[in-house]
Amino acid sequence: MTDVTQILNAIQQGDPSASDQLLPLVYEELRVLARQRLTNEKPGQTLQATALVHEAYLRLVGKENDASWDNRGHFFAAAAEAMRRIVIEIARQKKGPKRGGHLQRVSLTGIEPAINGIDIDMLGLDEALQELEKQDERQALLVKLRFFAGLSHAEAADALGVSTSTADNDWAYAKTWLRVQLGG
Repeated sequence: MTDVTQILNAIQQGDPSASDQLLPLVYEELRVLARQRLTNEKPGQTLQATALVHEAYLRLVGKENDASWDNRGHFFAAAAEAMRRIVIEIARQKKGPKRGGHLQRVSLTGIEPAINGIDIDMLGLDEALQELEKQDERQALLVKLRFFAGLSHAEAADALGVSTSTADNDWAYAKTWLRVQLGG
């Protein structure tokens, strides 16, 4: 009789320290089982092998479990079944409306960034904005709203309480003034 089988028998007898002795003996083999189980999952799977092992182990030797195992092989078969059930439960949860199961995953690889390849000296920009603010506070605020907050032209004009044509003029002047100040 192997050590694992003896410990499994002790667990069945109600020995509280037996489950603590079992985990170090079976942990690596359970991790191998978990990794094999998760290799067939779709990309983007958030469940890790370690978490799967821990959850399966708790289900197998937890307090509310009164299962009995004949031997080591029977225990590992039960562990594999527990892992299968956990993976299926998680898949069902992900498909549910609470976790966005009706939504479709979209890849962000084709989306262009808002600032594409522009190398901006942020410290220089900050100094130039401070100088612009001394000359015209509204124009500096418009630049901050458009550039840093990402507001559209109309949203920034609305936030400043000016017409879009006034915002157009301020934006044109501020961009040119900043370009000159930054040496571009």
